[in-house]
Amino acid sequence: MSSSNQPSAANLASAEHIRNNPKFAELVRKRNAFAWTLSAIMLIIYFGFILIIAFNKAWLGTLLAQGGVTTIGFPIGVGVILSAIALTGIYVYRANGEFD
Repeated sequence: MSSSNQPSAANLASAEHIRNNPKFAELVRKRNAFAWTLSAIMLIIYFGFILIIAFNKAWLGTLLAQGGVTTIGFPIGVGVILSAIALTGIYVYRANGEFD
């Protein structure tokens, strides 16, 4: 293994200095809280949908319009997928603006 793959002492000291900075610690705390909040929202949406599937299948099978073929479950399922995309976009937007 060559020595060029090893971090220099200056780089290690700089990284340690950054980790010990209170502003960095606050940024990490904010980012983690934000990420956990978005994760909790997504889990509530997803497991809410799964619970409806488990306990109220008939309601999800209700037709949107009389004589139609689309059920209530279809737009709700699409909504679950779109919510995941939207929450990812929200995270990326804030991460690029505030956390990076």
